[in-house]
Amino acid sequence: MKKIAVFSTKPYDKAFLDRANTPTRMQLDYFETRLKRESVKLVEGYDAVSCFVNDIVDESVLQCLVDMGISLIVLRCAGFNNVDLAAAQRLGVQVSRVPSYSPESVAEHAVAMMLALNRKINKAYNRVKEHNFDLDGLMGFNMQQATIGVIGTGKIGLAALRALRGFGSTLLCHDPYPNDEAAALADYVPLDTLFRTCDIISLHCPLMESTYHLIDKTSIAQMKDGVMLINTSRGALLNAQDALDGMKQGKIGYLGLDVYELEGELFFRDLSDRVMHDDVFGLLLSYHNVLVTGHQGYFTREALTEIAQTTLNNVEAHFSGRRTGNELF
Repeated sequence: MKKIAVFSTKPYDKAFLDRANTPTRMQLDYFETRLKRESVKLVEGYDAVSCFVNDIVDESVLQCLVDMGISLIVLRCAGFNNVDLAAAQRLGVQVSRVPSYSPESVAEHAVAMMLALNRKINKAYNRVKEHNFDLDGLMGFNMQQATIGVIGTGKIGLAALRALRGFGSTLLCHDPYPNDEAAALADYVPLDTLFRTCDIISLHCPLMESTYHLIDKTSIAQMKDGVMLINTSRGALLNAQDALDGMKQGKIGYLGLDVYELEGELFFRDLSDRVMHDDVFGLLLSYHNVLVTGHQGYFTREALTEIAQTTLNNVEAHFSGRRTGNELF
């Protein structure tokens, strides 16, 4: 029976993985800590490693894995920007992922953030809890009248377009690789046109060299005054300092973040008894027109079920010499 070291785990990860592993297909040992250079020694004696979005799988970690005889990393996510793929391929370590796990979960979370920011749901909720029913300061706008831009029209971006279509909004999109399904829902436009035209911009593209800090002071300057920005994809798509400056200047009217560039030291942990040392993040949280959630866009029963089943299938396929199509090379 193969032994798998599962990193960055929470009780819900264990519950869904154990369910997928019934009857027992392999030995799963859970570590709440992230995989990184300081914790890689925990992997000794295992056959494979399972990682999540904030584990650090750089060349030094990969070399340690190889030295311990490990040739498989199974990611419990679609993104892989935290893995040095070139080093993995060179060292002979296969990396598999979960390419699609209920794309609707992330898309629906993005739309929920749009609605919450627009109609100031959090502010209204807090007022009513204090028996304050005054509506002053809670005015929103009709989504039907808005022009909404979706950057990235893969599975999640496409799900977002389907959801947004129901509002009757004008939909624009951008992707270097257009597809017919998205084209039937929205008009593909150049990125600068999308920036200039849209009232709401939602990011659904992967993080790579070409998209790193896609949203920065230059792109923000092209946008409409009072634009709403939503990022439920990868934190480093957006330069947080430039977004903060845009908030101060009134250029950005609403900001919804389910991801953050430096989230590795923050998200998926209870830090309520600690002082926040990230000044940019702390200042963003102080704005009434900023909504931050802790990378929970994927967090639905359907998504966790698919993640667990696909992860275990990827392990079994590798050790039986089969390919699933989930391999990254």
